[in-house]
Amino acid sequence: MPTNEQRREAAKRKLERQLERRAQKARQRKQLTIAGSVVGVVVLVAGIALVYVLTKGSDDEAAAIPSIVSPATGCAYPPSQQPPAREVAPPSTDGEETTEVVTASIETAQGPIGLTLDNVKSPCTVNSFLSLASQGFFDNTTCHRLVDSPTAKLLQCGDPTGTGTGSPGYQFNDEYPVPKNEGEFAKGDLYKRGVVAMANSGAGTNTNGSQFFLVFGDSQFPPDYTIFGTIDEPGLATLDKIGAGGIVPGPGGAADGKPVLPADITSVTVDY
Repeated sequence: MPTNEQRREAAKRKLERQLERRAQKARQRKQLTIAGSVVGVVVLVAGIALVYVLTKGSDDEAAAIPSIVSPATGCAYPPSQQPPAREVAPPSTDGEETTEVVTASIETAQGPIGLTLDNVKSPCTVNSFLSLASQGFFDNTTCHRLVDSPTAKLLQCGDPTGTGTGSPGYQFNDEYPVPKNEGEFAKGDLYKRGVVAMANSGAGTNTNGSQFFLVFGDSQFPPDYTIFGTIDEPGLATLDKIGAGGIVPGPGGAADGKPVLPADITSVTVDY
């Protein structure tokens, strides 16, 4: 059974391979662009030779694309208005072999929280979460917000600043539930106990970043927050413990503030 340190090292190696592949493809695209310019100059002189060269280049590019293409290939992560709370590389969108379900473990001061991430319904979100986890973005951070009211029960995490304003420096579009037709999902239909979903910047749709919330009681939210996984039973027990510890009242009132019990994340490990 691999240790957490071994898993982290494996995740880092995978990220390094992703970044190297991205750089290699950028070099290949540059080489093809130069080759195209040469074609324009000498096509009448060496047409046959150039056909051979360009065909060979296309074959090399095709050979570099895996037979199973990650859904993340269709994702985009443009810069956000907020600067990054920690310097990280944007998630790779190269085609890669992936599984439909990925598991992750959040180690906290109050116990572990295991996640099962849905790479089918929310591939861009899962891709971002895995990238941030592999770069240590979540390590040694605090879950800054606890809500425990009749209509919402959640712990919000993913901000290294601990203020609720932290960002990875990029953003990405909403995923499941989509489309968000008012009549398709009613409040209370989606955000059940055991769901993990993305918080957004509050500036409208398609403003996901690094912050996420863990639901430990059925919550009455509109379908505006991307759901990307579920929480295991030990994780729910950890969340129940944090919830029972109470809240330091914040601007949102006595039911919305910082948790009394330290809800610090020491590490996030991923099983690919």
